[in-house]
Amino acid sequence: MRVVTLLPSATEIVCGLGLQDQLVGVSHSCNFPAAINQLPAVTSTHVPFTASSETIDNYVREHLSGHAALYDLDVAALESLQPDVIVSQALCDVCAVATGDVTAALTELSSKPTLIDLTPNTLDDVFDDIRRVGETLDLPDRATALVADLKARCERLASTRIDRRPRVAFLEWLIPPFNGGHWNPELVRLAGGVDLLGAHGQPSSSQDWEQIADADPDLIFIACCGFRVERALEDVEQLQDHPVWQSLRAVRDGRVFVTDGNAYFASPGPRLIDGLEVLAHALHPTIHPRPDAAPLVRIT
Repeated sequence: MRVVTLLPSATEIVCGLGLQDQLVGVSHSCNFPAAINQLPAVTSTHVPFTASSETIDNYVREHLSGHAALYDLDVAALESLQPDVIVSQALCDVCAVATGDVTAALTELSSKPTLIDLTPNTLDDVFDDIRRVGETLDLPDRATALVADLKARCERLASTRIDRRPRVAFLEWLIPPFNGGHWNPELVRLAGGVDLLGAHGQPSSSQDWEQIADADPDLIFIACCGFRVERALEDVEQLQDHPVWQSLRAVRDGRVFVTDGNAYFASPGPRLIDGLEVLAHALHPTIHPRPDAAPLVRIT
């Protein structure tokens, strides 16, 4: 079976099922596992990701308000790959190629591929998507086993006795600030915290620093969408002169943590549970050991 994935979470799910050898094409933003970097990319983006965060935010807002595409799909490249299955998403036009563009492309492809649209808002939705991909790719038992393992890791954390749950501001963008949406409030709960800004299964939304100050978080957890740690730290540095930032109790107490949001929180695939374990360590370092692989920087 020949599979093309149009976003990182789809790639991670297919590879998590042990089907990396069936992947023939990926999106421009797919980078895990490393071996897929040799595959042709069938998408590209107009988003200026090397610009400042404020510039990126303004660009995305303007394009979405005018219904302009943020991503392009290379239909000619898709045709040459002759996919049997395409795994895309119908959740967020900011994250990957829009559903309408993918649907239109399907009518042009001679291979007549099956389309799987991932639409997760919660962890259970993510697990359901893994099962759907497994069933379509004729490996339902392997998908069931993968989901069982991921759920067991969640349950081990959720069942841990916690005497005090810190009040958390989970931020997936800093300039301007956005709270973590969709599955992220659930991750905060499973990790032993209380999410002050987000709501279970709801999209992220723009905040202002006064709102965050009013919430008075015990801890700030930064996992910027699309950014690795180093890039997120550049934005944290820009906040050092912001009067509200300096007034936050979590900042004064040195309880600000930065991790790789691109790898562990923005992409609804198996590595969300790695992210959960990173978050649990940040919230309760004496209870949960720090995962070896995932980066975590504490701002003091």
